[in-house]
Amino acid sequence: MAKKALKWIIGAVAVAIVAFIGFRYWKSKQAELPEGIISGNGRLEAKLVDVAAKEPLRVKQVLVNEGDLVKPDQILVQLDTATLEASLAEANASVAAAEERLALSKASIVKQKSEIDLATVELERARKLVAEGAGSQRELDVRKSKLETTKATLAEVEALLKTSMEQVEVARANAATIQTRITDATLKSPVTGRVLYRLAEPGEVLQPGGGALTLVNLEDVYMEIFLPSNEAANVKIGAEARITVDYEPDRAVAGFVSFVSPEAQFTPKQVETKSEREKLMFRVKIQVPRELASHYVERIKTGIRGVGYVKVNPSAVWPPPLQNVISPKPEPQ
Repeated sequence: MAKKALKWIIGAVAVAIVAFIGFRYWKSKQAELPEGIISGNGRLEAKLVDVAAKEPLRVKQVLVNEGDLVKPDQILVQLDTATLEASLAEANASVAAAEERLALSKASIVKQKSEIDLATVELERARKLVAEGAGSQRELDVRKSKLETTKATLAEVEALLKTSMEQVEVARANAATIQTRITDATLKSPVTGRVLYRLAEPGEVLQPGGGALTLVNLEDVYMEIFLPSNEAANVKIGAEARITVDYEPDRAVAGFVSFVSPEAQFTPKQVETKSEREKLMFRVKIQVPRELASHYVERIKTGIRGVGYVKVNPSAVWPPPLQNVISPKPEPQ
């Protein structure tokens, strides 16, 4: 009986081994890519965006924390603008003074034109009187002189008007510049993203170009893979691509090739084994469509490892696992 039981055990173990080997072989066949499709390891990445000050100002408020999801035009940091607001008040006062001078110049022009009209009438009257022998030549000369003087004064006032208009424009431009500086002191998010680093705290003074926050742009998501020259040579910009991540290998993201490096480089350490890193490879960027990334901003995590697949033959057919693509969420009715 013992021998018979031993035979059954040995047989069961042999069957299990054969089944395991068969399963591994089946899985390896399933993992094989059809001709015309190539792949490479990579990580899910996104563009980084720095939120920075344009000029040296003190941080008044930081309204977000690391990890927060932010939307375009959302206020993130408020800088102290007390000094700029005082300058703006002074600039607005200069605008008001310049506009008052302009109004006076316009009124002077109206006055001078009226005086010219009157001097012209008086000159014509004096000419008639002289012609009729009822007036003196001296009176006619006085009227001529007055008309010429009035015209000269008008030309002077018109020149002053032009200067006043230019002063108003300069004053308004100065006030607008200061207002723009105040507006720029409110740092807003340029993208839909997540706060990666909080680089400044209230009370700190930021230098021109000094970063207050670093954001991950969750609408500009991609994976970079590295391919040998014989494969990269056939990759075209715009080619169909797929991305899978290690924690969910049975679902794929449909993307496209947005960049192929014109120069070979050694594969980065985080992508391949040491033997693979010693090979010269070409960097290929697989872009996730913006509309798809926008639907999944809450779930996107950068740095996750995965595999990128590229069609080098447009007629190639994606294997079943890569046909199970993630689609945008349906729009609410």
